[in-house]
Amino acid sequence: MDVRALFEKNRARLDALYGGVDQLERYNRLAETFRAQFGREPEAFVSAPGRTEVVGNHTDHQNGKVLAASVNLDTVAAIAPRADGRVVMYSEGYDKAFDVDVNDDAVREDEKETTFALIRGVAARLRQLGYAVGGFDASVTSTVFKGSGLSSSAALEVMLVAAFDVLYNGWTVDAKENARISQYAENVYFGKPSGLLDQSASAVGGLVTMDFAVSPAAVEALSYDFGAKGYAVCVVSAGGEHGNLTADYAAIPAEMKAVARAMGQELLQNVTPEALFEALPRLKNRVSDRAILRAFHYVDETRRVERAVAALRADDLKGFFDVVIASGESSWKLLQNLHVATSDNQEMPLALEMSRRMLSGRGAWRIHGGGFAGTILAFVPFDMLDGYRAAMDGVFGERATTVLAIRPEGVVYLK
Repeated sequence: MDVRALFEKNRARLDALYGGVDQLERYNRLAETFRAQFGREPEAFVSAPGRTEVVGNHTDHQNGKVLAASVNLDTVAAIAPRADGRVVMYSEGYDKAFDVDVNDDAVREDEKETTFALIRGVAARLRQLGYAVGGFDASVTSTVFKGSGLSSSAALEVMLVAAFDVLYNGWTVDAKENARISQYAENVYFGKPSGLLDQSASAVGGLVTMDFAVSPAAVEALSYDFGAKGYAVCVVSAGGEHGNLTADYAAIPAEMKAVARAMGQELLQNVTPEALFEALPRLKNRVSDRAILRAFHYVDETRRVERAVAALRADDLKGFFDVVIASGESSWKLLQNLHVATSDNQEMPLALEMSRRMLSGRGAWRIHGGGFAGTILAFVPFDMLDGYRAAMDGVFGERATTVLAIRPEGVVYLK
């Protein structure tokens, strides 16, 4: 494969995908890695972006609303088919290949929370839905760093669906279907009860608002250029350990559902803030107080999404920032997903308090992603960016702050 010729052919598209950052050297290295690992040429590249959740923290699993965007950090695979029904995937940073016989659809307990489970789960779901499945070789690299809240796992899942699709189905799996297949693999095979937000944002791309009250989720594209308004969109990696947090993540939807059931509903989507407040006497001691607080977060947060979208459409940046800050405060106070109770460190609250002290009246800040560890999101005026980055990196480490660009497309392939 002539990577340079491929890039020249797709120059404008690649510039848009990566915010003008030249990726030729990166793709060339990946092709060289594939040749060294498999002794042949790759036939295609598949790229799936990370995502930033702007407003709508932990609402998707209750059929709420979310405002999210794909970003210019991505997981890229160089791929080529193989005839034996195995996926052999080398991922940068791992010494050994992930080797999975995708003719075997069995859910394996010993594979839970591993990449093996995601490969097997994606293949199984594609086959169940009538798509063709076959083996392939893959060399993978990613700038969607783990624990970033940018959904490295969703980017990997979406990329895997796309790899099977481009090699065996002629690119016929649409983005929304890709997201649902990816979610299935994560829920059933990986064992994490995630909603559909992460996969949808990665697969669909752009700045999007999602309404999960309908099936499939209603996804509507928005257009807003924060850079043209003088703002950088940043994530700050505050640290903390994401490992072994599945139980913490799973408790959030479980507790919200417990409140919904106590109110005669399956999910919180049809519960209003007024109804939840009126139900407090019968909820108290029937469900935990934390569950009630998390339910209050949901009923307010899904409405905040509506206000955020309206503010962007009206070009009301201050109104939008007010909603973003309120969303973060609710996650901190009500959702309670900013730190792990068993740890003395509270990296994310510290990063948020630093941001408040620097950006108050000028920008916005909030938790980013699922929470408990990882990153915060900040909208920083360009004239404050150098100082903000220096302060955050000085506390959380060199290159803790990453400036993002919104990617106009979701999952793509180059061939």
